[in-house]
Amino acid sequence: MASRGTGASGSTGRLLASGRTADVYEIDEAWVLRRDRQGWGDAAAEGAVMEHVRAHGCPVPRLRPSGSRTELVLERLHGPTMLRACLDGALGAEEAGALLARLLRTVHAVPALHSADPAARVLHLDLHPENVILTADGPRIIDWGNAEDGDPALDWGMSAVILAQAAVDDHGPAAPARAMLTALLAGPAGLTPDGLAEARRRRACQPTMSRRETELLGEAEELVRSVAVG
Repeated sequence: MASRGTGASGSTGRLLASGRTADVYEIDEAWVLRRDRQGWGDAAAEGAVMEHVRAHGCPVPRLRPSGSRTELVLERLHGPTMLRACLDGALGAEEAGALLARLLRTVHAVPALHSADPAARVLHLDLHPENVILTADGPRIIDWGNAEDGDPALDWGMSAVILAQAAVDDHGPAAPARAMLTALLAGPAGLTPDGLAEARRRRACQPTMSRRETELLGEAEELVRSVAVG
């Protein structure tokens, strides 16, 4: 029997996907419901960021009101994640890293939502290959729950550290992750030493990370520094 959920949108269909903190249920062919399992999220705040960046040309799913703090009703996207496309051979790792860099620049072209600092920009803070869906109409960025206003260098640091953690982990796709990291930082990247240090600090504090992932942070930071310098 298919898993079902009931939320602010009414009855939902089968479970489509599960992440570290949320589940995604089918509503119909056009919409899905994402439900936060942990109660940490703020769907209204996340939705406000998504509407803001979408209004400035950032490729994100459309939204529909949910009336819930823990649920988002999102446009149903059809296509693989960037990670799946790489693992299946449909997208090269270098191409994926370059696309991530372009998407970061697109996000950072959006002015801050709340900050009065003219230098502040919207930051995604979790932009990695599993949070990009490759649709027929182009890539779409998902999972904006960590977004905030700030210095783009932190966003570059977060994406670099996430890729580097995979690149130094011998239990995962290390070689593709390293190629993505190299391509991410090959162009005019906004990475800075302070942004990298703060990214590592924040990753270390994330409760969803495993002990193994946390232990890899030192090696990951060193890899990012070597790639950025080299």
